[in-house]
Amino acid sequence: MVPTDHDDHSGPADRADAVVPTESVRLSSLSLPARLVVALSIGGLAVFAAWHALAAFLFVAPSNTIMKDHGPAIRGYIYPEFEQNWKLFAPNPLQRNVAVEVRAEITDPADGSTETTEWLDLTAIDIANIRHHPLPSHTAQNELRRAWDFYVSSHDEDGAPRGLRGELSEQYVTRIALLRLGEDLGYDLDTVNRIQLRSATTRVPAPSWSEENIDTTTGYDELEWRTVDAADLPGGRNSR
Repeated sequence: MVPTDHDDHSGPADRADAVVPTESVRLSSLSLPARLVVALSIGGLAVFAAWHALAAFLFVAPSNTIMKDHGPAIRGYIYPEFEQNWKLFAPNPLQRNVAVEVRAEITDPADGSTETTEWLDLTAIDIANIRHHPLPSHTAQNELRRAWDFYVSSHDEDGAPRGLRGELSEQYVTRIALLRLGEDLGYDLDTVNRIQLRSATTRVPAPSWSEENIDTTTGYDELEWRTVDAADLPGGRNSR
């Protein structure tokens, strides 16, 4: 007897367990526009990866002809997101914590008397803006630190500026300090007559397994008082 469709005695569970064949999507099955988009995307990523690797290599490589001809373009790409700093891998990495502090001489608008604030830790403000922040700004990470490095490298051991760069570094770090006084610490900059900056340097203590005895006492290096000019204020006030 030939079985018919009505003689199929398989139950619903048997049909559910049947294997349903599937087809994998192949690139050749895509439409021409879709294939062009995929190809261009892969090609673009490959070109970017090659350019990034080449730019990073040329940036850290010794002086060469390509950097002499195309240095501004390569540095413009690297800074600030991909800046390379090899101090982490140096034989003697940095072993000091340097904080920048400021105090201000302020005039009371009511009676014209003046007072001097306590030393205010500007670096601590940056650290607070970086810590526990998944995407801290480059301003918090680099602005004050790089400005202070710029100041130190452009002054001699006696604190005298080395030419125009030294004078510009003084203006730069002064204006950053004033911005922090106004925006982060809430001072009225129109009442600030002078400011004074100093560095607070503390050596990093030795690890617990080391027998090295390191003096971790904080040392201070104070700069001269600097009179605040109208041009130093945010936006460059016309008068004070």
